[in-house]
Amino acid sequence: MPVDLSGPLRSEFEKAREAYEKARGEGNSQRASEQAAKCARLLRLLADNIPHEHRFYLDKSKKWEDLARSIKEKGLREPREPEGDVRPPGLEFRDYIEGLISISEVTWADIGGLEEPKRLLQETVVIAAMKRPEAIKPWTGILLYGPPGTGKTLLAAAAAGSLKATFFNISADKVLSKYFGESSRLIAALYEVALERSPAIVFIDEMDALTLSRGGDSNEASRRTLSTLLSQIDGFKSKKSQRLVLTLAATNTPWDMDTAALSRFSRRIHIPLPGAGDAVKIVKLNTSGLDTSQVDLNSVARECHAGLFSGREIAYLCQEAVWNMIRQENPNLAQLSPLSFDELRGKTLKTRALKNSDFHAALGKIKPPLSQARLAKYSQWASDFGG
Repeated sequence: MPVDLSGPLRSEFEKAREAYEKARGEGNSQRASEQAAKCARLLRLLADNIPHEHRFYLDKSKKWEDLARSIKEKGLREPREPEGDVRPPGLEFRDYIEGLISISEVTWADIGGLEEPKRLLQETVVIAAMKRPEAIKPWTGILLYGPPGTGKTLLAAAAAGSLKATFFNISADKVLSKYFGESSRLIAALYEVALERSPAIVFIDEMDALTLSRGGDSNEASRRTLSTLLSQIDGFKSKKSQRLVLTLAATNTPWDMDTAALSRFSRRIHIPLPGAGDAVKIVKLNTSGLDTSQVDLNSVARECHAGLFSGREIAYLCQEAVWNMIRQENPNLAQLSPLSFDELRGKTLKTRALKNSDFHAALGKIKPPLSQARLAKYSQWASDFGG
C-alpha cells in the first residue's frame, strides 16, 4: 500500500506559513519570498500525494508561487497570503476517517469456535471477491448480531485480515457524538475513502445507536446520517465496479433496528454464546504457551457454558486464572516497583503449570450479566428475522 505523506506535508506547510508570517512581520522580504516559495512546493507535493484533491492543491500552489515572485520583485506590498483555507471542504472528515484506517492481522485461526458463523462469513467474503456471473450478486451489507462479547469485532477483523483489506473500525455512537449535526458528511467521506482504499471492510459497531435514532425521539441530523449510510450501501449494491467494499455492522440489540436498516443487511449472522466445545478452544487460545495439562478443560468449559459466559468473559476468566498462578509464584511483585525498566528486564517472572484451583478461584470472580430470558430473546429474533 502506498505511504500516505499528506499528514507530514500539511504539518510542514503550516510551519512554512508561520515562518512566512513571521518574516513578513519583521519586514524581511527575502525571507518572506523564500517561505512563500516553500509553501508553494509543499502544496505541489500535496497535490501529487492526494489525487482526489490534486486540482485544489495545484491551484493553491500556483497562488503561493505568484506571491513569492511578486514579493521578490516588488517587496512586501502584496497581500499577506492567498485567500482561502488550505484545507479543501470536507477534508476534516477525510482526516478523521483516514485516522481510523488499519490493516488487520487477525486470521480465522485466531477465533476459537464459532464454526457456523465463521463459515457463513467466510463464504460471503469469498464470493464477494471472486469473479462471478452477473446474476450472482454478493451481499454488500452483513449484520452480525448476538450477545455482547461473542466475537463480532473479531470476526470482522478476521474477514479484513483474510482479504488483506483496508479495515475501518467505526463506532456508530462515536460518529454521532464527535460530529453531531454533520455525521452524514462523515459517513459519505467514509465510503469515499473506502472506495479509494479498496478492497475494504467497513465495520460499524453499535449499529443500533444509528437505527434507534429513527424513532419518534430522533433529530433530523441523526436521520440524515442513517439515510446516508443506507444509500451508500445501496450504491455499492448497484455498482458494477470491481473494487470491493463490504459493510459489516454489529449490534447487541437487533430488535431495536428498524425495517429500513434491516432490509440493507439481508445477510444476518447470529453470533451466539460459545458451547462447551467452543469454550475449550477459547481457553486453549487464551492460555497458549502455558502448561494446562493439570487442568480439566472440559470441566471448566462446562461451567462456562452453564454460566452463560461469552467468549470475552472466558478470555477474562483465563486471564484471572493466570494471575492467580502469578501471584502465588511471585508474592513480592509489588516490592519490585521501585526498580527501573532495565533492572526489571534483568529479572524473570516465575511460572508453573496452571491448576484447576486457579480456574475455580477465577470462576468466583467473573459474573456474566446475561440471563436465560435474554438469551431466549436472541434465539427468537434469529428465528423470526435472521438471515
